[in-house]
Amino acid sequence: MGVLAAFNPSTARDIAAGMNAYLNVLPEPLCTLFGTSYLGYTAARQRGKVKGVDK
Repeated sequence: MGVLAAFNPSTARDIAAGMNAYLNVLPEPLCTLFGTSYLGYTAARQRGKVKGVDK
């Protein structure tokens, strides 16, 4: 986005506004579910690496 903004600031602004509009429409429970799942996955991966099960 930085390179695009350097050459065409209005297009970069439009893309950023579109992404913000898209992210604002996502329901809160969906974001919570994604965050919880991501944290659970990383914790399980870390535990597996500590135990030597995952490489």
